[in-house]
Amino acid sequence: MKAGTGLKPGKSRILAASLVLAITNWAGPALAQGAKATSPAEFARRMEHLKPGEWVWAPTVSPSGPVMVYVDLSKQIALVYRNGVRIAATTVSSGKDGHATPTGVFTILQKDAKHRSSKYNNAPMPYQQRLTWDGVALHAGGLPGYPESHGCVHMPYEFARELFSITKLGVTVVVEGDAATHMRTSDNSLLVPFDNKGRPTSHLPLNGSEPYRWQPELQREGPLSIIVSKLDQRVVVLRNGTEIGRSVAEIADDDHGSHVITLITRNGKPEWVYVGLPGHAEDDGRVVDEAVLNRLRLPRGFYEKVKAALSPGATILVTDSRVGAEPLEHLTVIDAVKPTP
Repeated sequence: MKAGTGLKPGKSRILAASLVLAITNWAGPALAQGAKATSPAEFARRMEHLKPGEWVWAPTVSPSGPVMVYVDLSKQIALVYRNGVRIAATTVSSGKDGHATPTGVFTILQKDAKHRSSKYNNAPMPYQQRLTWDGVALHAGGLPGYPESHGCVHMPYEFARELFSITKLGVTVVVEGDAATHMRTSDNSLLVPFDNKGRPTSHLPLNGSEPYRWQPELQREGPLSIIVSKLDQRVVVLRNGTEIGRSVAEIADDDHGSHVITLITRNGKPEWVYVGLPGHAEDDGRVVDEAVLNRLRLPRGFYEKVKAALSPGATILVTDSRVGAEPLEHLTVIDAVKPTP
């Protein structure tokens, strides 16, 4: 007998093995809840390479505006949009064979951060957001890399917690696809594919005769988000989730990262400053210098219209990601100006 244990060596080994097994069984579901931290902010290009349980949360891309959630069962991913711009992406696990997650347009009917299932042995369903009264919901759950739930959409624990914090009752959730036909391709557009009623939204390309389009009458009020797509050489303006402007651009920038800048007022003057993103925390609060602004050239008419619409709080996302179906011809901007605050 070993001093201090009160157990024979054989029993000690059995107890140790039991403890290891217990810890392993306890840790398994916890680890299956997903990565504890967000992946870098270049999520629009990375989302198809996310491993089971990985996720991206970058709310500063679009800090305010209407929220919409899109679940793609074929790809086993969920995307979150705010003000018409994608701010988050995650892998999910939906309903397994015999318990398929229903498709359609839903609204969040109930929220319960500490919910337990009334159907499945009081099983915990953290950060539950109910989609149907017969038991389908978004919540934190197991993420083995394939459909394994009883109909709910499982998300990484920390992602589910973040999503819970920005939604409210009535938020639209669109569920599409077929979990049996797993897909790994996407056009990866940053723009929201549905409106707040779940109806498909068309982000029309510019035709050959128009260097830009400006339709402020489509949405007069709400937060302003501007996306500068270096890949497409396009600029898109959204207000309250609705596209109100689109233009060709010349963007001379070989930085493949994503950056967000916002308009503030300092000492009575407008000023652009960087907002920190996951992977680019060093940007936060830094003033945007004139050399950066000079990398962008816009048609004069479009620039003047956008400038007139700006107010403190407007954000600009500069990214290599796409902004919708668009011919990839890079039109020369003839009558152009370089932006200033």
